[in-house]
Amino acid sequence: MTGLGSLAIWMICAGFGGALAISAAAVGDHLLASDPQAAMLVRTGAAYAIYHCLAILGLIAIAAHRPLAGRRLADRLLRLAGWLFIAGTALFSGGLWMLAAGLGVGGLAPVGGSLLILGWLTLAASGAACVRQDRKPPPGKEIP
Repeated sequence: MTGLGSLAIWMICAGFGGALAISAAAVGDHLLASDPQAAMLVRTGAAYAIYHCLAILGLIAIAAHRPLAGRRLADRLLRLAGWLFIAGTALFSGGLWMLAAGLGVGGLAPVGGSLLILGWLTLAASGAACVRQDRKPPPGKEIP
């Protein structure tokens, strides 16, 4: 990860996202009790936001301990996964919350969900890139 800039932005996003998710869950439980459909949409958005804020914190921990140093592809994929989680969470949870508010922009949630899935697959690809690089012999020690 290049510098701490991305990590700091991820931490800010995870912090605000977590606070927003907890607030939304409270709204769903207390203010929307009379509208079960809206309450369910808000709770679902809150749950996915919390899950992915925690996932972002996990990516921060991985990136901060630098296990990907020297693994350029794995590092890039890890960074991409983080941004996909942030964008996906904003679109998925935000889309559900907007639907619950009657704003009718439900098309955001499927796009956000797709970005979240892509984020998880990108994280897996980052791990695979590490395994692949670990299997390569050091320069000058190639197997004939």
